[in-house]
Order: sequence, then structure tokens, then C-alpha cells
Amino acid sequence: MKVLVVDDEALARERLISMLAGVPDIEITGEAATGREAIEQVAANRPDVVLLDIRMPEMDGLEAARHLAGLSEPPAVIFTTAYGDHALEAFEACAVDYLLKPIRDERLMAALANACRLNRAQAARLAGQDGPSQRSHLCVPVRGSLQLVPVTDIRYFQADNKYVTVRTGEGEFLIEEALKALEEEFGEDFIRIHRNALVARRYLSALERDAEGRLCAVLRGVDARLEVSRRQQPEVRRLLKGG
Repeated sequence: MKVLVVDDEALARERLISMLAGVPDIEITGEAATGREAIEQVAANRPDVVLLDIRMPEMDGLEAARHLAGLSEPPAVIFTTAYGDHALEAFEACAVDYLLKPIRDERLMAALANACRLNRAQAARLAGQDGPSQRSHLCVPVRGSLQLVPVTDIRYFQADNKYVTVRTGEGEFLIEEALKALEEEFGEDFIRIHRNALVARRYLSALERDAEGRLCAVLRGVDARLEVSRRQQPEVRRLLKGG
């Protein structure tokens, strides 16, 4: 069994690695200090199990677990934390177990045994569950790997059949998520301008007419102009006026 150890405290990582040293059939594939690093390590090394702290900088363990659950072959996640107030969220994020620090040897071994019994088919079914809170990043597939895109860098979402284009200042990515679900999750930061498009409120700068007379949204940082439907024009104008 390949195990990735994730904790923002080096001593906590060392303790877990020490506890696993010499355990038959356990291989430590690496360690990470943030949720973002954990996702990168999983993409690179494909561990079977991730021992994952919850409270970490940049991206916490709960968000990282929800990203990992969306993989075609997700690793089993065992949360290791000093706080007992996230258990419900942890299991909603598809955790196999929830261990409170200081972690006892027998409790860790029992959790790993449980992870062994969780087969890939079960994990795939669990991956259909959504986490309860708004994500700070989107996890997008790029050339056979995974890339984290900060939501604060996204200019717009635009739907086209089963895919949604995610446009940032650096380029475009395709994801398979419903535009309606993205609106429900990120509605405080994005505004619907058309049945097929959401734009970031922070980057919306103006409205202008195109060559065909259609009213379009102008966004800072990108050249694209997105049509604003007649139905959405009043709300978009209010936003631009600060209303």
C-alpha cells in the first residue's frame, strides 16, 4: 500500500512516517505540507492512501479531499487532525476514517486496514458526493495531469454542450461541471450575463456594442467579449453602477 503523508507541521509528518516505518507492505510515496501539494503529489505518484491534516494554509484538507474524490481513481483519505469539529464535513468529503491527534498506533493501523477494504468501485461511487463549502480552486485536467486554478483568477465560465470553458488571464481550460452548479457555488463572486455564461464581478469593467449591435461584457485581463442577454442586462448595469 502506497501512502502519502500530508500535514503543515514537519514534526507531525515525521511522527506519522516513523509510525509507519517497518510496517509490512507500507510504502511512503512522499509528504506534503498543503492541500495543493497533496493534489500535485497524488497526480504524480498515485498513492493508495492519503493521511491528510485538515487545518493547513493555502488549501485546507477538506477542499483537497473533495478534489481528490473527483479523480477517476481516487485514493482513500484518512484525516489526521487535532480538531474534532470537522468530522461530518470529513465524511461528506469521502473520508475513510477520521483520526484525532495524538494518534495511537493501533488506531492508525485499523484505519489503514479499513482503507484496504475500500475498493476502487466504492471510492468511485463516493466521488459523486459534493462538499458543503465553496472551493478556492478548481482542479482541471491538463495533458493527462491535474492543475489547480485559483477561483480568483477566473474571468468567466462559458458553457458549450457538456463542457464548460474556464477562462483565466493565462488561458482556457475545459471542465465537466454544470454551469448552474457553478452559479450556485460561486454566485457571490460571479454574475450570470447569459444562459451560457457567468462572469467574475471583480473583472467586469464595462459594456459595449459589437459590430452586430449586441451588448457585450468587457472583462479586465482578457480580449474576449461575451454577449449579455436582454434579460440579464438590467442586473449587469446595476452592478456596473455600484447598485
